[in-house]
Amino acid sequence: MESQVLYNTFQQEAFGIFIAIYFYLTGLSAGSFILSTLAYGFGMEKFKPIGRIGVVLATVLLVIAPLFLLFHIGMPLRAWHLFTYLNLSSPITWGSFLLILYPINCLIYAYFMFTEKNKLTKIFAFIGLPLAILVHGYTGFILAFGKARALWNTALMPILFLASAIVSGIALMILVYSIKERFFSKSKSINRDLVFSMGKLLAWAIVFDLFLVGCDLIVLSISHADAQAVAHLILFGKFSFLFLLVENFLGKIVPLFLLLIPRFRTLTTVIIASILVIIGIFFMRYVVVLGGEFIPLI
Repeated sequence: MESQVLYNTFQQEAFGIFIAIYFYLTGLSAGSFILSTLAYGFGMEKFKPIGRIGVVLATVLLVIAPLFLLFHIGMPLRAWHLFTYLNLSSPITWGSFLLILYPINCLIYAYFMFTEKNKLTKIFAFIGLPLAILVHGYTGFILAFGKARALWNTALMPILFLASAIVSGIALMILVYSIKERFFSKSKSINRDLVFSMGKLLAWAIVFDLFLVGCDLIVLSISHADAQAVAHLILFGKFSFLFLLVENFLGKIVPLFLLLIPRFRTLTTVIIASILVIIGIFFMRYVVVLGGEFIPLI
């Protein structure tokens, strides 16, 4: 007599909301630092007012971000194992050291910036630039190495993460700079030319980000069955509302119109566009992390 045994097995969630927040904060940090180097590294004087804001944001965010990583792992007192049990083929090993080196460089860079030692500031700006790229790029590699997850396992993932980091970093800088100048400066006035210049940078960064997202969707839609299932999930399934409406329409397309069309472009609309982008990129991280592991592995 034949019998059939059914097991009620639940899929374990490898990542979760804390990891999405960690990825989001490291992206904001990297984007803020990169924007800071425009003035103090590349000598673009018009961006000098945001240089100090950028390095402060980059440092603070990089101090906060690993806390969510520690919350996720559940046993934070064992975090020191990452520095003693090394696996050089793992991006997590490299990322552990980057999370130490990058904020240290930020502090040194900030010290020389605030003490107006311009030559040394420029040196540490250029040292910090690849560190900022790597400290967020490695998070994209962590996901890209997930061979069983179709949404993650793409060579575009690190580039997508870097592009969205720059997008969110510029948007955050516009928002923080505007608040600082409006409420915490003696003049109580915002440099419109500077905000509009950052708005143009933000618009073109969004265009590049949308291009990468479009490429990713096309490949997923015509690839193997698992990839097509993921494409259906984010276009028509559980994550479609967040992906299509919140992340891309409200978080990218609407800001793009506000930033590029002259009749819509005012100081207020640039700030509104920045807020929408900051929200949209957060949900990009959420959809990628949680949507990527939503479909059970069989």
